Amino acid sequence: QVQLVESGGGLVQAGGSLRLSCAVSGRTLRKYDMGWFRQAPGKDREFVAIFRRSGGHIDYGNSVQGRFTISRDYAKNTVYLRMNDLRPEDTANYYCAAKQYGSVWTHWGQGTQVTVST
Repeated sequence: QVQLVESGGGLVQAGGSLRLSCAVSGRTLRKYDMGWFRQAPGKDREFVAIFRRSGGHIDYGNSVQGRFTISRDYAKNTVYLRMNDLRPEDTANYYCAAKQYGSVWTHWGQGTQVTVST
């Protein structure tokens, strides 16, 4: 059974940076597409980034393109989300997710809160 544990959230001023981590246990992350999502209070969950296991293809949500970077460290079995030029609208609970096949994300972490102040 795959388990995902996020860390690295916190309070940062606008324009600052944070790096989120998602530690994967139970299976190697090589077998999974890995993604980051976020959800702000009163809003729908939003796609942030994906790192596909096949070919290492990467995609980003429009609102974070050019500011966020997803990466993975196979030796540490960990996925990262580097967030630069943070804005107040980036404030949300950030979740790591994993899936092997299809479009349904089957494994989720507990989330880590990111708050960006003006």
